[in-house]
Amino acid sequence: MSYVLMAQVRTTNLTVYSNFKPSIILLKDGRVLKQPLTNIFLKNSSLLYMQGTTSMQANMDNIVSVKFDDRLYTKIDTVLAYEVDSVGAEKKLYKATIIDQVAYRQQLKNNQVITNFDMGDQISTSTIDLSTEDDYKFPLIDLFFYRINGKIVKVHERHLSRILNKEQKRMMKTYLSMPDFDWTDEKWLMELLRKL
Repeated sequence: MSYVLMAQVRTTNLTVYSNFKPSIILLKDGRVLKQPLTNIFLKNSSLLYMQGTTSMQANMDNIVSVKFDDRLYTKIDTVLAYEVDSVGAEKKLYKATIIDQVAYRQQLKNNQVITNFDMGDQISTSTIDLSTEDDYKFPLIDLFFYRINGKIVKVHERHLSRILNKEQKRMMKTYLSMPDFDWTDEKWLMELLRKL
């Protein structure tokens, strides 16, 4: 599988919403909590809530879903993802957005230039940081999931192959061979979901 380099969306925000807002949280034990100040943490797409003036990260093991005024987030694997679109009641596409921490660290590391390297009694180096303001913005990546065949699976050829029947695998291979197919394009992912 090959990857094409493309411009990444970048942000200075650490949360999905610019301000904390009310939500209704459904827990695994069936309890429903109304929380006045909550948000989604972009570091790992988990729930944040305010306790006094301190921002706290919720225990994701207990959460089933979080309903904000604009969308419902469902816990899938370890992240909170929202429904992008569906085909009937059984086939759904979910999306979670997180900070690409590996890319962020790498871009800052790549902007460090060693200007002096001295190997006397001790090794010492001098560096210059060439980072611009834009380099400190967090690169974001989208994680996609399908609800298909009664299961939730990460949208990726390897994961899908495990749950698809022979005809569905053949259909997926057909889509993968199309020159414009993109695993990060919601329109393509919905097209594929419709055919599976």
